[in-house]
Amino acid sequence: MAAVRVASTADVPVNQCRVFNVGNVSIALANVNGDFYAVDNLCTHDNGPLGEGRIDRGTIECPRHGARFDVKTGAVKAMPAVKAIKTYPVIVEGDEVQVDVG
Repeated sequence: MAAVRVASTADVPVNQCRVFNVGNVSIALANVNGDFYAVDNLCTHDNGPLGEGRIDRGTIECPRHGARFDVKTGAVKAMPAVKAIKTYPVIVEGDEVQVDVG
């Protein structure tokens, strides 16, 4: 699958995230100081909704139990999660944000 438009840059305020469906994949699109990152919307600890989580210094925090992940790499930054989340390539062209889940 090629990159598809999922949002406008204005749709995701700075240091927040929003949930979008790309094909059959639910992603959390994070805006970290103007840079956009896409990750799976499900926490690897208990499938918590990462898109409802808080963005802080490049990490996304699961609202259920506080697991944190690096939005750039998907790496675990705080337990209880021990498995990384999947990340997806993001392309920003003008005010259009595209994600490739392929």
